[in-house]
Amino acid sequence: MGKNKYDVKRGHFKNIEGDQLKELMDEIFEDVEEKDEKLETSYGAIDHLEVWTEGRTGLRVDIEMDEDADEQEAMETISKWNDFLERATGFNAKKRRKRAKKKAKKS
Repeated sequence: MGKNKYDVKRGHFKNIEGDQLKELMDEIFEDVEEKDEKLETSYGAIDHLEVWTEGRTGLRVDIEMDEDADEQEAMETISKWNDFLERATGFNAKKRRKRAKKKAKKS
């Protein structure tokens, strides 16, 4: 999946600032480490995940998936991933997709 930037909903950053983003990741993915101002973990079909904020309006993500994961593990991981993104950005999957399409058209 590579590196991505997700917009954070206006006014939502207060929910992930300070240690709150790490606490959210610990709750969802468990065993999160902080390195060079980035949060790192692996979980299920996610081989490696790095997350960091970009200002107060963006969440940066570098993710590597295990392409050989079985279907059950992949489905569980995707569910956790979507839960994390929704809680971290304030946007559900439908809104994130809509915003990404809108940005792609502008480019």
